[in-house]
Amino acid sequence: MRILDTISERGVTEQRFDLDVDHSDHHVPGILWTPAEGQAKGVVLIGHGYGLEKRTPYILSLARRLVRHHGIAAASIDGPEHGDRVRADGMWWSEPVIDATVSDWRCVLRAIQADERVGSSVPVGYWGFSMGTIFGLPFVRAMQDELSAAVLGLMGLTGPTKDRHEADAKALRPDLPVLFVLQRDDELFAFDAGLALFDALGTADKRLHLNLGTHSAVPVDEFELTQAFLAKHLLA
Repeated sequence: MRILDTISERGVTEQRFDLDVDHSDHHVPGILWTPAEGQAKGVVLIGHGYGLEKRTPYILSLARRLVRHHGIAAASIDGPEHGDRVRADGMWWSEPVIDATVSDWRCVLRAIQADERVGSSVPVGYWGFSMGTIFGLPFVRAMQDELSAAVLGLMGLTGPTKDRHEADAKALRPDLPVLFVLQRDDELFAFDAGLALFDALGTADKRLHLNLGTHSAVPVDEFELTQAFLAKHLLA
């Protein structure tokens, strides 16, 4: 992991990094947020939505709150064809891309765990809406034995990887705490498809939060509830 720059303010250290991964010829750009003093009590990986990037305002807010209020580190990376990883082909939603992104997240997690400010023994969580669930659910399935909780949502059983996501959902371990968020008037993912994905989640420890409004109209307090959910399970 190559640290490109470091900023510390109000108790939070933010480091922009590049990480070379062994499955591709390009690097993974990301940001790591840690407590300015002391060791983190946990770490949450945050996946962004379509058309956004690792430093999108709601990700910055969530990451900083996790650090300041709970002592939990956070990290986010640019998804395929987003942020510093935009290329000419524009292909981002397919099984091969999902598999590559799961590998990216795994490599990033291992690099973070090697950082003495975090370590390999702290609990791990995942947070991701929309595209953050498209890539995040397969990652959660792949790494579920190491995760303490996950927040997913704003996505349904649809699109080119519908069968893949249904299989990943069903394969979740029965005691993995998952908070799933849907918007009743989502114009990108049909409400019924979202419910179908929630129903498919194999864990018995799942809960559904439903809000009125369109895809991007998630209430501010919902973000706060997801933060509290992760902190509760990571710090239990």
